[in-house]
Amino acid sequence: MKHIIKEAVALFEAETNDKKVRETVENIIEDVKTKGDEAVRALSEKFDKWSPASFKLSEDQINTIVNSLPEQVIKDIKFAQTQIRNFALQQKAALKDIEVETLPGVFLGHKNIPVNSVGCYVPGGRYPMVASAHMSVLTAKTAGVKRVIACTPPIKGEIPAATVAAMYLGGADEIYILGGVQAITAMALGTETIEGVDMIVGPGNAYVAEAKRQLFGKVGIDLLAGPTETLVIADKTSDAEICATDLLGQAEHGPTSLAILLTDCKELAYETLKEIDRQLETLPTADVARVSWKDYGQIILVDTLDEMVKEADRIASEHVQVMTENPRYFLEHMTNYGALFLGKYTNVAYGDKVIGTNHTLPTRHGAKFTGGLWVGKFLKTCTYQEVKTPDASAMIGEYCSRLCALENFAGHKEQADIRVRRYKSLTEVTQ
Repeated sequence: MKHIIKEAVALFEAETNDKKVRETVENIIEDVKTKGDEAVRALSEKFDKWSPASFKLSEDQINTIVNSLPEQVIKDIKFAQTQIRNFALQQKAALKDIEVETLPGVFLGHKNIPVNSVGCYVPGGRYPMVASAHMSVLTAKTAGVKRVIACTPPIKGEIPAATVAAMYLGGADEIYILGGVQAITAMALGTETIEGVDMIVGPGNAYVAEAKRQLFGKVGIDLLAGPTETLVIADKTSDAEICATDLLGQAEHGPTSLAILLTDCKELAYETLKEIDRQLETLPTADVARVSWKDYGQIILVDTLDEMVKEADRIASEHVQVMTENPRYFLEHMTNYGALFLGKYTNVAYGDKVIGTNHTLPTRHGAKFTGGLWVGKFLKTCTYQEVKTPDASAMIGEYCSRLCALENFAGHKEQADIRVRRYKSLTEVTQ
């Protein structure tokens, strides 16, 4: 049986807010579509107070920015990118091109072809999201994408140097200091100075996510990522301090971030509740985390391990931190999650920043039908067919002709029939 120890005020933003976001994004997209660079510059001035001579950074500017950073920062970025690249290469190696002879003379296959051009959005705002550059730019390059461009907004009128360095070291071909819907739209549709791309990836706020949704179809997208979500699954073998730390560690993302504790231990539930209040007294980002926890935080108590799995699959959280006696039980039985973090020695921050898996993950129950961004998202698995002999074509053609007749497709039927007439008689003559 499920008991709610601490209930969330709301799970998602109100529909009225969603409607306002939709309308705002529609207007911005139309503005950029009709006015191009003029609109992009006006929007950048309006929202970011940013209007440089060129939004694109020159090679000299990039080198100056990278060289301005402490050596340790560059080493740390390179370490993280090595982990992410290594895992992406292993994932890519698992994707094989195939060709099989399914019937005598009938060959079917598929090739994994990289998307030609990708635009990567790296958000700014409260936090410079350096890691998002690794996750998008580096992964796209590892997949074999020829042209990768990257956009990130200025932060308080300044260029986010570490983010630019991560983009550059990740392999970005073009870097733009440009944010928001105007950046997404410029990359998707192109302007006089920004050549459009085939695919847009990367996280962002509600407006960025809505822009990706509205532009999908003109370009591909990775997924629609909303506010961060984390689910901590813990039993009596865990402790309240770590549970509270892992919940607040994600709650600090923003005031609408979801943080949920799921446990079968009543004592742990109430101890964690107290520990969260204690940690909020000293956490430097408590101004955000406190609001998030108050409005979107939950503590759910269940009776059995099976109930924990069932409830976790219902929640389908972006991040699932498992701290139980046997964390791999959830790896074996759970089906709905963006990413799993198994055991007390692991945590979501490792995945967000450095360990090697991708941190762009599904939210809002998206884990019920998709995984997160990975090297395979940048690859198109394209099939091909080749019938190599006349007798194989005649044999397939006879089946195809009858199946086309079932659906009243006369033109389709004739495509099959002409080959049956030509190649069946040819086969009979040669026999």
